[in-house]
Amino acid sequence: MNCIITIDIGTTKVKVSAFDEATNLIGWRQGTYPTFHPQPDYSEQDPEQIYLTVLYALKSLLNDELTKKHHPVAVVFGASMHSILPIDKHGVPLRNAVIWADNRGRDEANALKNSEEGKVIYEQTGTPLHPMSPLVKIRWFRNHTPATWFEKVYKFISIKEYIIYQLTGQLVVDQSIASSTGLFNIHSLKWDSLALDYAGIKPQHLSEPVPIDFAELKFKKEYVRLFRLSSATKVIVGASDGCFATVGAGVVTEGNATITIGSSGAMRVAGKQMIQDSQQRFFNYILTEGKYISGGPTNNGGVVFEWFVQQFGASGVHLDMEHTVKQLLIEAERVPAGAGGLLFLPYLLGERAPLWNANARGAYIGVNITHERRHFIRATVEGIIYEMFSIGKLLQQYRSIENLYINGAYATLPLFAQILSDVFGKTVYVNDKHDSASAGAALLALTHLGVFSDLEAAAQTIRSVETYQANAAHHAQYTRFAEIFDRLSYKLAEDFDALVALQG
Repeated sequence: MNCIITIDIGTTKVKVSAFDEATNLIGWRQGTYPTFHPQPDYSEQDPEQIYLTVLYALKSLLNDELTKKHHPVAVVFGASMHSILPIDKHGVPLRNAVIWADNRGRDEANALKNSEEGKVIYEQTGTPLHPMSPLVKIRWFRNHTPATWFEKVYKFISIKEYIIYQLTGQLVVDQSIASSTGLFNIHSLKWDSLALDYAGIKPQHLSEPVPIDFAELKFKKEYVRLFRLSSATKVIVGASDGCFATVGAGVVTEGNATITIGSSGAMRVAGKQMIQDSQQRFFNYILTEGKYISGGPTNNGGVVFEWFVQQFGASGVHLDMEHTVKQLLIEAERVPAGAGGLLFLPYLLGERAPLWNANARGAYIGVNITHERRHFIRATVEGIIYEMFSIGKLLQQYRSIENLYINGAYATLPLFAQILSDVFGKTVYVNDKHDSASAGAALLALTHLGVFSDLEAAAQTIRSVETYQANAAHHAQYTRFAEIFDRLSYKLAEDFDALVALQG
């Protein structure tokens, strides 16, 4: 039997999955890697460590007895967005990769956002002007590294491009990842000249942009042998994890939205037109030509809850994250909606949408003598979801949203899912593909192979297996809390700036 292999290179782990031609998951392996924070606001990863983790997970899956019974006909790549890695002409990294959570370029981002040049760049590229953007990261390198070092850079690439280069020897970037760099014109589908000038680079400093179904890649001979693949196996460049998660949730037409909460989070809608927002609060990324995935990302998803677990969830050296998360959520379920008046601003990593404020910081507000650990747990969950709701309210100024389709390791947990439904006041659907990003990648491969006529037909095969209905009383209460949440988030901006200045 034939199967599809998907490689999802995420922020904290790589997941390699095998799907049959009915998009059923038949096997998977994963491996993790750390993020380094050498200074405040720095977030970096070792690309070689990620590459070795990909090799380990891929080799382990292809040696599994279950997958040995299936013939891999295609391998397709997905990855998180906004990483940047400078390499020399031999493809050797000149430093660690800088990832989406890195905020060192806040001064560059703020100056650009408030300029006429910045407004034009946003309109042409669809990427908000924020330290997450590779455009801003490259400008930071230009401003803060010796000219002799900058001149050594052959290309600036993403972690995904680096992994593909190591496996194939080819440097290409899919239009989906390219459209999240702030350097790619999503109208002409070429690198944008104004953005390139701002970054201080030329088109040759970037990889060749290709459609997401580009399949002219070939594994190096040693990897064909190592993975026991056929030379006829298709190697498809793929897309970003956000675009794949939207496809894998079954949402590629207007009227519905997806919410993803994994390490970070995002709310997305699909459409034939980009969202034109004068305040630059939304991203507009390319899925395929004429199809945009628009929405807003948050830095502070599951990574915030995991921070709480690590600090307050268990004592001792050994921490079983999955078990401890479940235990804490059981405690939180015993707390009424609203966490006894305790409110949490979850901005531990600054924030992207809708604040776009790298200086935002976390805070528990409303603490009183009756609050126990369980109230803090519930408030932490609710704060993460209030932030998602603040994105959703703005999105609904531009698009009608009837239903919500959720995915990601945290959004699909029962307490998260029910609170999402209650806060938004909408029915929430969980589909039978627990890893929607990998499922979306498999659907792209099956479409490329002719199993489906197009991605819209492929997405229609996704079926919901769980639904959550909003509690009207809880929705009314959460609406009032969300209003306070929004006011505090903006009101404290000046104090956040002062705290960052004191931190140095």
